[in-house]
Amino acid sequence: MNYQFGLIGYPVNHSLSPWIHQQFMSAVGLEGAYLLFETPVEKLDERLKQLKQDQIHGFNVTVPYKQKVMAFLDEVDADADRIGAVNTVVNQGGRWKGYNTDGIGYIRSLRKEFPDLFSSEKRVLILGAGGAARGIYRVLVNAGFQKVDIANRTKEKAEGLLDLQEVHTETAIYGYKEAEDTLDKYDLIVQTTSVGMSPDKGKQIISLKKLHPHTVVSDIIYNPLTTQLLQEASDQGARVHRGHTMLLYQARYAFEIWTGTQPAMNGIVSQLEKRLRGI
Repeated sequence: MNYQFGLIGYPVNHSLSPWIHQQFMSAVGLEGAYLLFETPVEKLDERLKQLKQDQIHGFNVTVPYKQKVMAFLDEVDADADRIGAVNTVVNQGGRWKGYNTDGIGYIRSLRKEFPDLFSSEKRVLILGAGGAARGIYRVLVNAGFQKVDIANRTKEKAEGLLDLQEVHTETAIYGYKEAEDTLDKYDLIVQTTSVGMSPDKGKQIISLKKLHPHTVVSDIIYNPLTTQLLQEASDQGARVHRGHTMLLYQARYAFEIWTGTQPAMNGIVSQLEKRLRGI
């Protein structure tokens, strides 16, 4: 079979997804193409109708269409429905089903690097309350974490994530300044906003002055590979978790949904790291 995959969003022309999925196809011996479909909002309906007509095997969805695409699907996975966003669509005999692989990708990449974090008494702080935070909060709750707090500029928006809460998880809502004052009580801090992303590389969302050195600081940004936040964490002796691994593992889960195969990650993580470093 010659697979046809792609990515819908605006803009997408600088996406790493074609390279990533070509690596996956080579790793498992499959043939196919992964195309970029840069689609302005007024062309979204037309683009999706064309992809259905072309019987594309599967596609990813990125900003600003992770919510809008749901209206075009025949079925949505239960977790994606609760999160309220879809980033992966699979063609199942002409019917489109949507998934959200961001959270699963995040938790798999985290477990691979830091398996010691996965015990229920570990305490987590999520920075931000947008779409990425919703997916990550949900997957941490599903993984059994009992204390997952959220810090955001506006507490009201952070409270919107509580509809994803389960009975075993306790969650407190803070402003960023409040969170800064209690950083030493957390085992994992997850930065989910765009603050610190290129070209604004020198910015960070909170100060880590009160960070405990045992803490893992995680940033979902992958450009730059080491954000200002991660640099400060590293300077203080903390462990860091970079966003490029989440990028790979969420893509791998999408590839698994489309093809039923799990490519080995050996070598791909380091290759992506070299690409991002410009080596």
